[in-house]
Amino acid sequence: MNKKELYQQKKQAQLDEWQAELDKLKAKASGASVDVQLEVNKQIKALEGKLDEGNTKLAEIAAASDDTWESMKSAFNDTVAKFKK
Repeated sequence: MNKKELYQQKKQAQLDEWQAELDKLKAKASGASVDVQLEVNKQIKALEGKLDEGNTKLAEIAAASDDTWESMKSAFNDTVAKFKK
């Protein structure tokens, strides 16, 4: 397995973990008061957008040639950093 494939697997696992955490948050929000649900749903929507962006960047890396994926790695890492904020 080459460096690109290892990187993709590692980042996909990270995105999958975050998706699982987001699903847990959605489940908890469903049992909260209406006011709390509204606020949490705003946050969930923002997180979903960031997660989608991460998945898009990872797909771009997967499609990139071996020569160009290294430069794309920094764009993906920037996206991941936004998700952590």
